[in-house]
Amino acid sequence: MAIPLAHDRVVVVGTAGHVDHGKSALVRALTGTDPDRLAEEKARGLTIDLGFAWRTLPSGTVLSLVDVPGHEDFIRNMLAGAGGVDAAILVIAADEGPMPQTREHLAILDLLGVHRGVVALTKADLVDADWLAMVADDVRGLIAGTGLAHAPVVPVSSTTGMGIDALVDALEAVLTEVPPAGAFQRPRLSVDRSFAVAGFGTVVTGTLRDGEIAPGDTVEILPPGIRVRVRGTQSHGRAVDRARPGTRTALNLVGVEAAAITRGMVVCHPGTYRPTRLFDGTLEVLADAAPVTHDLAVNVFHGAAEIAGHVRVIGRREIAPGASGAVQIRLAAPAVVAAGDRFVVRLPSPSRTVGGGTVLDPHPGVRRRRFRPTVVDRFDDLATRDPAVVVWHMLAEREPCRAERLEATDLGIEPDVRDATLANLAAAGRVLALGDQWITDAGWQTLRQRIERILSRYHARYPLRVGPPLEALREQANLPAAAFGAVIERAVVEGWLARRGDTLHLPTHAVRFSAEEASGVADLMARYRDEPFKGPSRKDAEAAVGAAVLGALIACGDLVPVGPDVLFDRPAYTALRDGVLAHLDARGTITVADLRDRFETSRKYALAVLEHFDRLRITRRVGDLRMRFGAPATVAAAASPPVGGGDGGAKEDGRA
Repeated sequence: MAIPLAHDRVVVVGTAGHVDHGKSALVRALTGTDPDRLAEEKARGLTIDLGFAWRTLPSGTVLSLVDVPGHEDFIRNMLAGAGGVDAAILVIAADEGPMPQTREHLAILDLLGVHRGVVALTKADLVDADWLAMVADDVRGLIAGTGLAHAPVVPVSSTTGMGIDALVDALEAVLTEVPPAGAFQRPRLSVDRSFAVAGFGTVVTGTLRDGEIAPGDTVEILPPGIRVRVRGTQSHGRAVDRARPGTRTALNLVGVEAAAITRGMVVCHPGTYRPTRLFDGTLEVLADAAPVTHDLAVNVFHGAAEIAGHVRVIGRREIAPGASGAVQIRLAAPAVVAAGDRFVVRLPSPSRTVGGGTVLDPHPGVRRRRFRPTVVDRFDDLATRDPAVVVWHMLAEREPCRAERLEATDLGIEPDVRDATLANLAAAGRVLALGDQWITDAGWQTLRQRIERILSRYHARYPLRVGPPLEALREQANLPAAAFGAVIERAVVEGWLARRGDTLHLPTHAVRFSAEEASGVADLMARYRDEPFKGPSRKDAEAAVGAAVLGALIACGDLVPVGPDVLFDRPAYTALRDGVLAHLDARGTITVADLRDRFETSRKYALAVLEHFDRLRITRRVGDLRMRFGAPATVAAAASPPVGGGDGGAKEDGRA
């Protein structure tokens, strides 16, 4: 039966320290569990891979211990364990004092942002009081200026039990400072072990972050994208009804072989994370490391993953020892990272920790221009982690877009904070809402300039056209269909675009005819005035003024097409529409003959007019009759044809 852990507070604590300083022995003394799980570890008397143990502290807090190897050859395994801890026990043997791996592990804890912990002076039973005091002073000097500067230093002996109770008390005090793990509905577990259990199948373990996973959940294994089902969940040796964030978790998975899952892969809910081969970040270089030069080959450690990569230094030639700088990390294989995550980089050969940093943007999409001022400024802005700054910059690279495209994993900001930030930015004029789409103030000005350039070129090329069709303009402006309508509406309100029917144009643009063309237009329009209801056909009109000029007259609304070869000038068209409506109001129905006789036109023209009104849903054909379509208010709204719109409707079959 699953045991709920609703009332347990769980804190994951990792050991750190030099090889053979007694980390595993201390874990056994604290928990009664031997963390060394490999036969080779027991034979050699040292920790090679990660070990795990737990105990409940007097306060009820569950202490989940990750025992990491101290030997230099296994530092990558130490990093896999340290990547998911809330606090640390820095283990230093009293008979030796700080050693090389002590210093490297301490630096790694700093780089990973682990700033809570205690220092355990192990093997204290092997030294006298004076020696112990001297080592304690050395340790305090070592940790000064680090994240553990204020950590209590507790002498202990795992053999005699001396100081263990005092260490537990110190841990209790420190762990009260650890904030509760966030439950953000996007759980992820960076796998540190994958194995098969007889009768159950594949089991993976890791520290669960950012949400809960329960039996029955469908989860995705990234980067490969394998979808599987969770059969069961365990935490600290107990079956639980759901695994909670911040806990050491084991997941029994159905539908995948254990060998297909390797250390560093991530288990998450489908669609919540996306692998990346490139991310933006900041990098702090250790004071005793060599400078980090552009395109330096490194191994990148994130969560439980280790991936080869290169460091692209932004805004400078190199990052000096002890300094911090902006970087793009280019990975040889995809990784699952989120904004705010910590990472560590090491030289592949000779193997040595160089530095570490924080992910700013997990999906930049492009290689940044290293020395472009706007790029450098962007890194500086994102490093502030100010929600307004982060949301503005992330929107600027995706605009226009819905708020949901500004994902929490990219922002490092939760959706409620994102939405409130967008509202505040809108009130300040820094962003604009276009329906359900958002755009920055700078993006709006850039978009305006782009549309104005497109229309200026179009007007110059086609002076007799009002403007391009809407869809053509949208495609040229590279705007999503979801945002285009709102963009046009706002542009027309602001006055830098004008709309006529299905075309857009600059307000300064007007169709202008040459003297010869204007003379032809005047003659043609006079013919329509002389015989308003049986004027020139479209073919005759085109012969009189040319296709381009006729197209301009139609686009400007001077002539209205009602059929393939039937045109009326605007006054005649209005009279026809009003006359049909008046006839219907008086008699209820109208026929082709009624319209022909009322306006002294031909059957061809009368039929074209009624078919046109049918398409506009002004009238509805019932046998040989037409009836009014819809209520008067609806008819009034529908009656006006689209200005400049063509009507190429086919002739009605049969007799009216």
